[in-house]
Amino acid sequence: MVTLKGENLFLRALEPEDLDLIYTIENDEQIWEMSSTQTPYSRFLIKQYLENAHQDIYEAKQLRLAICSYDSACLGLIDLFDFNPTHNRAGVGVLIFEEENRGKGYGKEALSLIVNYGSTHLHLHQLYANISEDNLTSIALFEKQGFKIVGVKKDWNQVQGTYKDEFLYQFIYVH
Repeated sequence: MVTLKGENLFLRALEPEDLDLIYTIENDEQIWEMSSTQTPYSRFLIKQYLENAHQDIYEAKQLRLAICSYDSACLGLIDLFDFNPTHNRAGVGVLIFEEENRGKGYGKEALSLIVNYGSTHLHLHQLYANISEDNLTSIALFEKQGFKIVGVKKDWNQVQGTYKDEFLYQFIYVH
């Protein structure tokens, strides 16, 4: 079963040519809130990360894939993180970088592909996502994919002097 190719896009491993895109994404302060980042990343550190991106998910406990259209444009990134093969679970995060590419179904298709990949190749029992209370787009995306809210972390993240709740969503595979 092909799991990383969809109707409008495909997911691929990171390449050295992705350095500039990842540098831009990781240093975009508007995105830091979603990833709990506090400081910028240097090109050197990102280059080192890309040199080690070949590590197996079982070794690195994470997997970052590029979300690409069939005309080879890189639209964003999708991550599996906190991978735990003992308990068959992982966290998942999706980012469509350019504003003009959002709302076109790319995030939905990428999430669907990674859910299928998690079942078929990693034999996961569950995926989870942490989503800020005011990220309505992500909430809608994950709920449409079948993720259910299972908890609220009250005043979890401080953003510009205001505390925000963070929702914990889970997707339990039915095997």
